[in-house]
Amino acid sequence: MIRIVRSLAALLLAASAGAGAANLQPTDDPAASPVWQKVQASLFEGRPIAPAPAGMLLLEAPARAIDAAVVPIAIRSKFPQGPGQYVSKLYLIIDANPSPVSGIFGFTPDSGRAEVELRVRVDAYSHVRAIAETSDGKLYGVTRFVKASGGCSAAPGSDAKAALATLGQMRFRLDADAKPGAPALAQLAIDHPNHSGLAMDQYTRQFTPAHYVRKIDVTYAGRPVFSADVDFSMSENPNFRFWFQPQAGGELRATVVDSHDLRFVAAQALRDTPK
Repeated sequence: MIRIVRSLAALLLAASAGAGAANLQPTDDPAASPVWQKVQASLFEGRPIAPAPAGMLLLEAPARAIDAAVVPIAIRSKFPQGPGQYVSKLYLIIDANPSPVSGIFGFTPDSGRAEVELRVRVDAYSHVRAIAETSDGKLYGVTRFVKASGGCSAAPGSDAKAALATLGQMRFRLDADAKPGAPALAQLAIDHPNHSGLAMDQYTRQFTPAHYVRKIDVTYAGRPVFSADVDFSMSENPNFRFWFQPQAGGELRATVVDSHDLRFVAAQALRDTPK
């Protein structure tokens, strides 16, 4: 589904967003965005999206980005993550990006909390949206406006040969204070250039072909706790912070697949949690 939505939204952007996206202002009505209207109809199939109750869903994003290629984003749901009802997905929509559906993140009751922190590229002044979907199919949304420009076509920050040498290397960083039965914070860092296909090599004057992380699945003790369907809207060397509920022992395992169908795996035993 996400690939269909990306293709549809990209066509719309090429036709209508272009120069107009840079002229967006914080006072513009988020609901009036033609990109959002198309994405909403395609991705959510006409289901209503209610404004999130105060404190239930938080979207943290800078009003003006220091670096459009590395914009910190956090989506935090305060909805109880229990077995009866929980947040099953968080959606990240960046209207002005060539691929507006920037990420779909999956959670389970074993996640402990439905939250994710990451870094993204923002191509032009844009409404940024977080949508929470609960296990009973209800949708809640919040919106922020971010001033940034050129993030998707920015030159990579690392040497191309050096990036290939460590391609797919991953590192977990776990909360040193993790306690069995309580949500614990984990961080997954992935060495990957995450080429958007929109950045020009200044020496060859050719566009570097797209090559990016597209799928992440994380399990703990064999049970899913976090997943991500993402694309080149993620910054170079993607980095994700998420939660899970540790027990005594067990292994945290990440499986990553990129747009070239390369597969990378990393695992961390809790008894080896770095201090």
